[in-house]
Order: sequence, then C-alpha cells, then structure tokens
Amino acid sequence: MFECREDDVLKELIELLKLEKIEENIFRGQSQDLGFGNVFGGQVLGQALSAAYQTVPAGRGVHSLHAYFLRPGDAKKPIVYNVDCIRDGKSFTTRSVIAIQNGRAILNMAASFQVAETGFDHQDAAPQPAGPEGIPSERELALKVADQIPESIREKILCKKAIEIRPVDPVNPFAPDKRKPLRYTWFKAVGRLPDDPMVHQYMLAYASDFGLTVTSLYPHGQSFWQPRMQVASLDHAMWFHRDFRMDNWLLYVMESPNAGKSRGLSRGKIYTREGKLVASVVQEGLIRYHDVKKK
Repeated sequence: MFECREDDVLKELIELLKLEKIEENIFRGQSQDLGFGNVFGGQVLGQALSAAYQTVPAGRGVHSLHAYFLRPGDAKKPIVYNVDCIRDGKSFTTRSVIAIQNGRAILNMAASFQVAETGFDHQDAAPQPAGPEGIPSERELALKVADQIPESIREKILCKKAIEIRPVDPVNPFAPDKRKPLRYTWFKAVGRLPDDPMVHQYMLAYASDFGLTVTSLYPHGQSFWQPRMQVASLDHAMWFHRDFRMDNWLLYVMESPNAGKSRGLSRGKIYTREGKLVASVVQEGLIRYHDVKKK
C-alpha cells in the first residue's frame, strides 16, 4: 500500500499507475488510500487504461473509454486487471478490461484506440475564470478546516498529493451554500512527468474523477462531507481530443444538467491554459440523501 510521503508523491503515483505484468494480458496494481478506506475511482480508471495500453500496438492512442464502477475497492489490497483484446483493425483497436479484487469485478471498462489521423477541427471556446495563480489549493483550503475533518483520516486528507487542485470560488464542504451546478478547477501534476503521451493520458483519467459528481450537489446545498450524504461514482465516459501535458495547468469545467432518483449527471470539459479543448467527460454518480425521520 502506498503511504503519504511528501518528497515522492508524484513518483509513487506514476508507479501506482504503471502496473506489474503477471501473465499475458493480466496485470496487477497496488492500491492507494486517500483517506476514505475505499479505492478512489480515478485510480481504478487510470490503472485500467494503463493495463489496456500495454496490449495495444505502438502508434495508437486512446480516444475514448467507457467504464462502470461495480463495487467499492479495498484500498488495503491490490487489484488485478484482465484485458480482453477484442479487436485490432487497420485504424482502431478495442480493448475490454475487468478490474478484480477479492475474486469479484469492481470495474468494467471498454476503451478504443486510434492511429494518428488528420481531419476537420473545431471546438467550444474555453471560459476564462480566475487563476491558477493567486488562488489557494484544495490542500490549503482543507488546512483551514482541519479541526472539522475526522481525526482518523485527517493526516491522509491533509498530506501533499501528486495532483495539485486549485478550485475557483470553492465551496466550504462543512457549510455548503446553494449555487448553480457549475464549477471550475485548475489542476496539474506537482512535478515533471515523462514525455510518453500514454502516461499523461492515464494520469488524466485518474484526475478526471476528482470533484465531478459533487457538482450535482451544488443546487441542493449539500457536499460529500455532509453526514447524511452517500456519494459514489457509478459510471464514467471520457473522450480524448488533443495532445496535452499533465504537468502543465489544465482547466476542468464541470456542470450538472440533471439530478433525480438519487443520481446526479455531470459533464466536464478539460482545457489547456491556452484554451485548447483536450478531453470531454461525462459521469453519473450516486447522490443518496439519507433523510432520517422518527416514526
């Protein structure tokens, strides 16, 4: 299990996502405890994409993935990834990945890879929120409310992370207000990454799960930390549009167009600092409110 040591958190995350090959098309990844006992969904996404990539012919990059989170993962145990080589065509390669822990599937993912091609090009214009300079990171914000974080997980919550996140106009998770379901965050790796595009792509898959579902709680004045809320990612789809680097600042624009039946739908667009749209994300999450009433 990976511990929080501030001098090498990025190196540990790279190793975490790299995986160990234990048999043909079978890989094993260690788990990371971010403080909640269950494995962070982005970790399983990033590792599953890493496993798929290791079976794909050179020269093909991921353009989309679609995943279902089936069960919570145990952060104290490793995860095995079985890759099924569905198809290798002239232009596209398709892979199916099952993440297994304790003999049961915890994630089912399909990913598609494409040879580099040119074609028509257009994109949505990027918004221009404040930052990233001059706004505090999530860690700095957490330090201000450290006394409200349960002592049993406080150290892991407050330790330095490999991905620095700087939210624009952040919500106090212990006293959330009602607001429009729209949020902006800046994020990047805390150090230099290898030049291999694959590393940046599975690192982005890892980071894409941060904060997406909670956007659907904004209109309701709730947060992940509220005692009656049960929040979890249910499924996750992602499209990779253009080249980028995870060690440069990226802007994550998140919005939630719908919530109902204890589920919230959130959409994300990820831009470079220069305004280039590099990825789109859609996720549905469980947002179950346990309304305890006396009979």
